[in-house]
Amino acid sequence: MPQKNAEEDAKFAKIKNAVLGRRYDLSVAFLPPGEMRSITRRTLRKDRASNVLAFPFSKNSGEVLLCRKARAPFTTEYLFIHALLHLKGHKHGVIMEREENRLLKKFGFQAISHEQHRYRNRRRDISR
Repeated sequence: MPQKNAEEDAKFAKIKNAVLGRRYDLSVAFLPPGEMRSITRRTLRKDRASNVLAFPFSKNSGEVLLCRKARAPFTTEYLFIHALLHLKGHKHGVIMEREENRLLKKFGFQAISHEQHRYRNRRRDISR
């Protein structure tokens, strides 16, 4: 198991460096649905477990929280890239979608369709 975590860490570091730069100090945490739901309630006032949340701390630091159980139908890589683009200042829209797909392709992942992008905002609750 440690080998997989090291590979995953290296993959995420490479993507982070390409999007935010080497000097950006990023914390990444994988949370269970209950914890993610609690944070989503506190920060977004929504009673559900978000699949990803991004919190900028400063111009050069931030945090990404991911919930694998709430990620469907998206890949963890897509959600990570999505969060990084928010930390970079992007807002939801066509420009962000294009950049997400460009980065997914650059790192060897499958791009997502316009319909999948629209699905992102669908409400779902997997933590009850």
